[in-house]
Amino acid sequence: MNKTNQDTAAGDLLREIRSILDQGPDLPGTERILSLLGCPRVSESLLEGLRIYSDYLPKATEHPFSPGQRYLHFLWDAFDRSLLSLSMPVAFPFRRMLAERLFARCGNNFIAEGDIRFNFGQLLSVGNDVFFNRGSFIDTKGGVTIGDAVGIGEFVRIFTHAHSESIHSVRTYSPVTIKEYAKIFSGAMILPGVTIGRQAIVAGGAVVTTDVPENSVVAGVPARVIRERRTEGRTGADLDHVWLHKGAFQDE
Repeated sequence: MNKTNQDTAAGDLLREIRSILDQGPDLPGTERILSLLGCPRVSESLLEGLRIYSDYLPKATEHPFSPGQRYLHFLWDAFDRSLLSLSMPVAFPFRRMLAERLFARCGNNFIAEGDIRFNFGQLLSVGNDVFFNRGSFIDTKGGVTIGDAVGIGEFVRIFTHAHSESIHSVRTYSPVTIKEYAKIFSGAMILPGVTIGRQAIVAGGAVVTTDVPENSVVAGVPARVIRERRTEGRTGADLDHVWLHKGAFQDE
């Protein structure tokens, strides 16, 4: 199959999936999407009684999942077990379609690599041109807001809740905000209540416990400001935060 035929097949597949998602998704639609993606078949009774991990978290009392939200979360995770998750012309648009229905907000040109996990999609807000690289975990229980053109590197961890040391069942929740044109490099950890300033950079492996000023670079455990970002006078869109190659997988 040549590239033109491959693109046509991917486009036909995505159009059918979008049509199903626009109607729900309900139980039959979820079964159909799983079939289209080549995922192992799940019995209707098991799928109908589906409960995801987040259903058992205390925050689910305040933010209960509708059946449709459960199916969307299930599809997000199940897709990573399919061979088509390795086909970027299918994977990026498919995850974007789910994010548009799962997140509180999903801006244009959102790109997510594989094995991204989050617990309450409805508490995650993502701006335009945001990129999530492989293997990141975003604990959204306290709310996470990510601004335009932010890049999240491989295996980044973002937390918005903490447990009491004396009584584990006592939890506190604090939102995390990552402002426009920030970059969070591989393996960094952001703790509850932190704001990452506009155009800031968090170095790989850093553990961020306090707010990061705009245009600064932080590194270390715990993270400390080590210098200003070297912008050479550029700001905003002139920083050219383009993930992958220009024009790839953008919204039509």
